[in-house]
Amino acid sequence: MRRELTHFRGQEIGTTGDGFLATFDGPARAVRCAVAIRDRLRESGLEVRAGVYTGECERMGDNIGGLAVHIGSRVAGLAGPGEVLASSTVKDLVSGSGIVFEDRGAHPLKGSLASGACTRSPQSEFPLLRLRGWVRVGV
Repeated sequence: MRRELTHFRGQEIGTTGDGFLATFDGPARAVRCAVAIRDRLRESGLEVRAGVYTGECERMGDNIGGLAVHIGSRVAGLAGPGEVLASSTVKDLVSGSGIVFEDRGAHPLKGSLASGACTRSPQSEFPLLRLRGWVRVGV
């Protein structure tokens, strides 16, 4: 996994038991890295799940926190084995990159902010997208 992180200019933040947290300087690199990790580990017989979300993070020493981190964790939690899920914001930001998405509809994400609201909602819905099994590279 660290080889893919380096290749896609990701920064390892830490591990969480069987999880991995990383930041990227752009959402397309994050998506491509997640797909590359999934594909490499699949070759070894392991099915992983990944979530990609973009937002502002708070630096806390060597760690990060904030709402974006929590939403990203929830997005990853919705992914099934072998899936890479991304928010619709990620899809919009990588438009023109050649990355192909499949709509997964809206899903409630506990503890996230409702669109357009100024208060915290216990059950907000964010549209999620599932990446198909391939990404066009070099586009």
